Amino acid sequence: MELGLKGRRALVTGAGKGIGRDTVKALHAAGVQVVSVSRTQSDLDSLVRECPGVEPVCVDLGDWEATERALGNVGPVDLLVNNAAVALLQPFLEVTKEAIDTSFAVNLRAVIQVSQIVVRGMIARGAPGAIVNVSSQTSKGAVTDHSVYCSTKGAMDMLTKVMALELGPHNIRVNAVNPTVVMTDMGRIYWSDPQKAKTILARIPLGRFAEVSEVVDTILFLLRAADHRLQGACGWGLPHQLSPSPTTPLHASAESPRPPSLQ
Repeated sequence: MELGLKGRRALVTGAGKGIGRDTVKALHAAGVQVVSVSRTQSDLDSLVRECPGVEPVCVDLGDWEATERALGNVGPVDLLVNNAAVALLQPFLEVTKEAIDTSFAVNLRAVIQVSQIVVRGMIARGAPGAIVNVSSQTSKGAVTDHSVYCSTKGAMDMLTKVMALELGPHNIRVNAVNPTVVMTDMGRIYWSDPQKAKTILARIPLGRFAEVSEVVDTILFLLRAADHRLQGACGWGLPHQLSPSPTTPLHASAESPRPPSLQ
């Protein structure tokens, strides 16, 4: 797919693994200069070997001050993918302060902070831009043990809409993708058991989980500047979306183990 993004500069968070890593690789292949942010140095080292020229930044986005030091002088960025997230799964009555603080720090607060850094530069340069926030179907349907994670992703969807409203006049587009379970390496490990997966699969029209490449293709489409005016869209782009009824939560079946996180 010709992206028309050659020569642009992008920043991708959560770039060490899964969706973020494959997004970096796709952008790099398209001639985009990519700043790759991860908290795991070994992942960045292997990514740089795979994609020479990628700019690695190792930082824990849950640390506000460290993030400011690492990215405060990142330079001009045209494209931003907010992909980094944590999923700390606990039954509602066992949710801890630490899980709440960590989850909201990485999944929401860091999105605001990194976006502020990037957008201030865009506005100062008078440059158009595109931002894609990687949200989740758990922003729209309840999943057992995901009370905090679902809350962070629901908040991300509304943040996306407000960012789109306020940044649109600056010619900066902001949209979100909301994939269901994605077959990352960890996703394949957790969801390859048919018994465990059947409750979620039953609510997906195509009857299968999403592949990483399908999510990446959607992100790339939303980053393309020339061919659409999408703004403030959430739930975008995947034919595998869950189909929750208004009254039926997306919980694990009684005989199945509690599910690990959905992306």
